[in-house]
Amino acid sequence: MKAFEEEKTRVDDIDRTIYDVKDKVDAAFTVDSGLTPEIVNQISVEKKDPEWMRLFRQKSLRTYNEMPLPGWGPSLDGLDMDHIVTYVRPKTGMSSKWEQVPKDIKNTFERLGIPQAERLSLAGVGAQYDSEVVYHNVRAEVEAQGVVYTDMESALHGPYAEMIRKHFMKLVPPSDHKFAALHGAVWSGGSFVYVPEGVKLTIPLQSYFRLNAPGAGQFEHTLIIVEKNAYLHFIEGCSAPRYNVANLHAGCVELFVGENARLRYSTIENWSKNMYNLNTKRALVEKGGAIEWVSGSFGSNTSCLYPMSVLKGEGARTEFTGITFAGKGQTLDNGSKVIHAAPNTSSRISTKSISKDGGTCIYRSSVVITPEAAHSKSSVSCESLMLDSESRSDTIPVMDIQNDESDVGHEAKIGRISDTAIFYLMTRGLSEDDARSIIVSGFAEPIAKELPMEYAVEMNNLIKLEMSGSIG
Repeated sequence: MKAFEEEKTRVDDIDRTIYDVKDKVDAAFTVDSGLTPEIVNQISVEKKDPEWMRLFRQKSLRTYNEMPLPGWGPSLDGLDMDHIVTYVRPKTGMSSKWEQVPKDIKNTFERLGIPQAERLSLAGVGAQYDSEVVYHNVRAEVEAQGVVYTDMESALHGPYAEMIRKHFMKLVPPSDHKFAALHGAVWSGGSFVYVPEGVKLTIPLQSYFRLNAPGAGQFEHTLIIVEKNAYLHFIEGCSAPRYNVANLHAGCVELFVGENARLRYSTIENWSKNMYNLNTKRALVEKGGAIEWVSGSFGSNTSCLYPMSVLKGEGARTEFTGITFAGKGQTLDNGSKVIHAAPNTSSRISTKSISKDGGTCIYRSSVVITPEAAHSKSSVSCESLMLDSESRSDTIPVMDIQNDESDVGHEAKIGRISDTAIFYLMTRGLSEDDARSIIVSGFAEPIAKELPMEYAVEMNNLIKLEMSGSIG
């Protein structure tokens, strides 16, 4: 009986049904599938865009149509925009109280633990469902410090409208790549955060993005401005249930870090395995400022994600810490980019990847040290663990060093689980599956330490779930 209870507890701990719950699609409004000027204009009308945004969307669409698909990354043959619905508005407005959110949507976020996390450890929460934010709230004491945390639509029409116009898609212009242009045309939802000079938030803010509708895309835009000598920890969570049709995520994150300011941006992406995750994230860091990226990528069929840091000011710095887990049918092409554009800047990239059951992990990075970035330092470390002979791991680092007064290092390790280590643990009474799980968890542990507690637990449970071979 005891052994049965222990096994049952273990299964409960790794159950993925909380992510795969599918609510009945009961949208208030959806556009037709495909991408045309008429559809983009429909979205603009629905969202009551100011005229400059309406024109921006149409210009972005023209850019999208003129640009080819990337020819250097994983195959995107399974993604057909003619069958993607780019805007799904749920049958509810935005509320600041969970009790006012429709029961089925509220229950989904309850299962994901968002209201509980808000009560215990967060200064504010935004929750997006399909194309719109359905819940947004921030503590009064945070607002009293002058911090602004709201959804992008409210910011676009409120007192910060001009600030939005000044910064919107300036770091990631639509001309950057085809899916940035797509985002510029059909974006919806997302978060706006403004932290005034000198304000240091000791409790994180969090946004959670949930895509429910099959065959739909999610295109949220996150814009964060952290002024001089300020600090913010922002947490981003993402998930979707599994369908037998392709879904698309092409969000955009733009981060502006002021002089001597610091921003930590933590993400766990747990998309379903029918998702194409083509997200773009970029930060601009002023003199003495710092951006810290912490990233966990576990879901999606195909992923292309390379958060970029532009170190604009002298002494600016960045750290990127990430882990990727690719199972059967997954190709996760992830990494990081850094541009050192000023003297005495520094960057540290540390990534780990795990692949099993024929999954493919690709680490792709770019470090550019410009002629102006004398006495800069960069350290890149990537480690890959393959759990079987069918899986694959590739490392594609690019380093462009344009002055001879900088210090740059790169280290890469690729390996498999040691049979000796498995045998040793099995002699101590563990099953082979448990032994492998312990080794993989130990490999990932340095990343887990950097994540907020609830996301570290989620990451460990996801790894156990992948090891059991039952993830969706």
